[in-house]
Amino acid sequence: MASLNVGNLGEYLREQRNAAQLSLRQLADAAGVSNPYLSQIERGLRKPSAEVLQQVAKALRISAETLYVRAGILDEREREELETRAVILADPSINERQKNVLLQIYDSFRRENGFVPETDETDTADTADEADETPGADATPGADDALKADATKDDNPHS
Repeated sequence: MASLNVGNLGEYLREQRNAAQLSLRQLADAAGVSNPYLSQIERGLRKPSAEVLQQVAKALRISAETLYVRAGILDEREREELETRAVILADPSINERQKNVLLQIYDSFRRENGFVPETDETDTADTADEADETPGADATPGADDALKADATKDDNPHS
């Protein structure tokens, strides 16, 4: 079954390379891999590492996560979660504390809906530590506390 994923990956890479109007040699040079190796990947004979896929994705100007899914390295849901997190973290219109709170709320909703992030405890602890170390940043409330506070405001007309 893995060879089917690799074949699917190869076909997809060939389509992307053709869409970018690059020869096999040009893409190999841009990605820093050998021409024969890239050819074997496209024909489904080799399964590249995540690092090679990242280099190829960069050369093609496409998402590395998409290639990881095609290669069977990353699950589709994991890719969507990573992309959501990346968009939040890349948003220049909100500060680091707000990003951390938003990610905590996102994780809270995912847990509520039955999607428990594998690295949830580590990520939450890391982001909370970073928020505490940010100069001038107020303490970041937990996502559940923020949601409860909002719910209390709605229930209490005197707030």
